[in-house]
Amino acid sequence: MPELARFYGIVIAMFWRDHLPPHFHAYYAGQEAEIGLDGTLLAGSLPRRSLVLIEEWRSVHLDERKADRKRASRKEPIEPIPPL
Repeated sequence: MPELARFYGIVIAMFWRDHLPPHFHAYYAGQEAEIGLDGTLLAGSLPRRSLVLIEEWRSVHLDERKADRKRASRKEPIEPIPPL
């Protein structure tokens, strides 16, 4: 699982051959959520504070996430994205 970022105990990852819609996975304290590139919670659950931090990270690093999504769709290595 390619890791995009790690901050405040949260791990953000994106899989190369994952299903649509485009999304990333967030892990925190044994819980997991799938979050759309637009910020929509697609599956799973995380504590509210974690979701707030993930949303802040998502909005700050929009261009980097889009570039990694393109790399992943071409089965190229993704680049780490800075944490918060």
